[in-house]
Amino acid sequence: MSSFTKIFEPLMRAREDSRTSLSAEGLSRGVLSHLRYTVGQLPAHADAHAYYLALAYAVRDRMQHRWASTSEAYHDKSHKIACYLSAEFLLGPHLGNNLINLGIEQAAREAMDELGLDLDEILACEEEPGLGNGGLGRLAACYLDSLATLERPAIGYGIRYEFGIFEQSIKDGWQSENTDKWLSHGNPWEIAKPKIAYLVNWGGHTEHYQDELGRPRVRWVPGRVVKGTAYDTPIQGYGVNTCNTLRLWGAEAVEEFDFHAFNAGHYRQAVMEKLNSETVTKVLYPNDELDVGKQLRLGQQYFFVTCSLQDMLHLMDLTGEPLTRFAERFSVQLNDTHPSIGVAELMRLLVDERGLDWADAWPITVAAFGYTNHTLLPEALETWSLSLFGAMLPRHMEIIYDINERFLAEVRARFPNDEARVSRMSLIGEEGGKHVRMAHLATVGSHSVNGVAELHSELLKSSVLRDFHDLWPERFCNMTNGVTPRRFLALSNPGLRQLITRTIGERWVTRLDDLKKLETHADDAGFRKAWREVKQVNKERLADYLHIKTGVNLDPAWMFDVQVKRIHEYKRQHLNMLHIITLYKRLKDNPALDVVPRAFIFGGKAAPGYFLAKRIIKLINAVAETINNDPEVNTRLKVAFVPNFNVKNAHLIYPAADLSEQISTAGLEASGTGNMKFMMNGALTIGTLDGANVEIREEVGAENFFLFGMTVDDVQRLRRDGYHPASFAQANAELGGALELIRNGTFSGGDAEVFRSLYENLLYSDPFMALADYGDYLRAQERVNALWRDEEKWTRMSILNTARSGKFSSDRAIAQYCDSLWHVPPVKIDLA
Repeated sequence: MSSFTKIFEPLMRAREDSRTSLSAEGLSRGVLSHLRYTVGQLPAHADAHAYYLALAYAVRDRMQHRWASTSEAYHDKSHKIACYLSAEFLLGPHLGNNLINLGIEQAAREAMDELGLDLDEILACEEEPGLGNGGLGRLAACYLDSLATLERPAIGYGIRYEFGIFEQSIKDGWQSENTDKWLSHGNPWEIAKPKIAYLVNWGGHTEHYQDELGRPRVRWVPGRVVKGTAYDTPIQGYGVNTCNTLRLWGAEAVEEFDFHAFNAGHYRQAVMEKLNSETVTKVLYPNDELDVGKQLRLGQQYFFVTCSLQDMLHLMDLTGEPLTRFAERFSVQLNDTHPSIGVAELMRLLVDERGLDWADAWPITVAAFGYTNHTLLPEALETWSLSLFGAMLPRHMEIIYDINERFLAEVRARFPNDEARVSRMSLIGEEGGKHVRMAHLATVGSHSVNGVAELHSELLKSSVLRDFHDLWPERFCNMTNGVTPRRFLALSNPGLRQLITRTIGERWVTRLDDLKKLETHADDAGFRKAWREVKQVNKERLADYLHIKTGVNLDPAWMFDVQVKRIHEYKRQHLNMLHIITLYKRLKDNPALDVVPRAFIFGGKAAPGYFLAKRIIKLINAVAETINNDPEVNTRLKVAFVPNFNVKNAHLIYPAADLSEQISTAGLEASGTGNMKFMMNGALTIGTLDGANVEIREEVGAENFFLFGMTVDDVQRLRRDGYHPASFAQANAELGGALELIRNGTFSGGDAEVFRSLYENLLYSDPFMALADYGDYLRAQERVNALWRDEEKWTRMSILNTARSGKFSSDRAIAQYCDSLWHVPPVKIDLA
């Protein structure tokens, strides 16, 4: 051994331990090292956020070895990779989840204790990446977690928005949108990869020519070019070495600085290209009410799709694989219609850029893509006007026409003399001006089309995509959504995690069906008592948070009745409000009435341009102010609105809920995932037969679910026969009374104008039939009240909800995708 080795070997070993050791001591060394050398602060002057950064970097170090080994293994040509394309990835805070998945949560707590810090305070410092609007992005994040945990090769592809979904604050009861500056303090989890970058074209024109073999070809001459650069985030699986990649694309200028313009004194012009290019990924979901917003949104979708597909082709180039194996190497899943331009783009890349013939490229494209539909609402099925689409993507417009011509020939051959069907199925819609139907493009260009709940999938086949199902029934299937139990039970509900693990062992974290073993304990009085104690702690935790954020004091002994989700008429927060207003009126009319004490807790964001949804938020807060300040009712009713509902505060909300409100109009919610998170944490559900509610009720048992409302058939029949909401208000005195309190200004300081639009919408239109379901909803709420009075029976039902939630793990969903659709088997990762 050389003298150099003798001197430096202990130092090198200590350095390695500080990077890779999973012990508390090793973590502590890693934190102090990063605090000094990465964050650039001394312990004596560092605040909690500096320690958060240092701990995050130390945890990322421990993932890095696994990440590198995983990436290296995926270069093996025999491994097929699932590529999940999504415009949203609502990841939530990384640190806590990574500690659990690495199995070092306790070590981190001890390391922080050793440094005189509290881990929970450090965790609270993390900014949440607001890279999604709701269920769509959160589902994508759950699926990445499960893909890594199940050791399935996968890459998530999306957009690195500089500013995410807006931060919501409540001012005078109204929603106020504020910029989400999630990157303002840096992001320790991502690694920029400036050498992984691709050019993205827009506008311009096409030129048709013949290549050297005399074959007709097309060249796209763009009017504008930007560059997409990769930013990679590690996605660590639970208890395994697999660490997959989420690759987000950020937009940059090809040439960021015009030196000649600067020297000529044109300083703004010198950086104009940089400013214009970075606009592409500046914000999640720009307001698309104006044409410029529509143009930017289409540009965003094309931007991340082409970067992702070019990246896949580049990976094939690195391993020397022929293009004909593309669909054997990659399974590309379109998460809703946002990435559906990928069908036309892959054809462009294969035919125009790589020289394949159309006849060879089209089967590859169809074999590679799968399409997940997430909505039955016609307005949510994206379309783009031909004028906008053709100006932005002229080559893709030609390709879509070519696809359409071949496709409609197939339709005519299969269904001769049925031009009405041809018109309905065309990729080009005629109604309201010509437009490209993106859901149709995704369906035609994919080998599989799935819904996200059994009911939703059946409705897809019988309504929105019925004609396509008639043509290709073999392409359609169901993949019921799921959520990750690591984040939404193990991380967010530590008390319940510990109770369950003490009772049935820890295997449930990755095999959620093991929770069924809890059923035998539901009749154990001691276990029920322990279950209630956990729930009580969770409710106290949420009550403390709400008091800090809203000033509202809630009694944790009361029933916590919770509805948190995106604010939308079809989700029917206004139906919930009608119930609350009815209870308020009952108590005002009869202060001695025996009412079960309830805290009604709401949360969710309304789209900035959604007028009625923002009125619903105002109504919730106006009713809350009235009730919470009225001593005649506030000893039995209170209302709170959680500002800025997100994954971070959801960690507090789901575990604390007693009752989960899943009350959408039957046939309109594709699946829902909040319903699963509540169930997993032991909340009882009151709901309609909509989305995954149907399967939740089947799993937990009808006797453990508060069902109300019309079925899909009932809704369709009422709509067909003619729905007159005013007649329901006239026939039900309590409903009429509740509506009158909204109309007459009781909750708006006597100003009848504030809620006039909402009142008139309900009384004369009510497109989502809240008034039709009101009576049955109140009857179901009476059943809730009766059961709440029986503490032991309620607890037993709560236990059974958790025990029977195994189906709704994202592990189950991803295993089905991988085994049935993607054909992506697990790959064990060995650490070098």
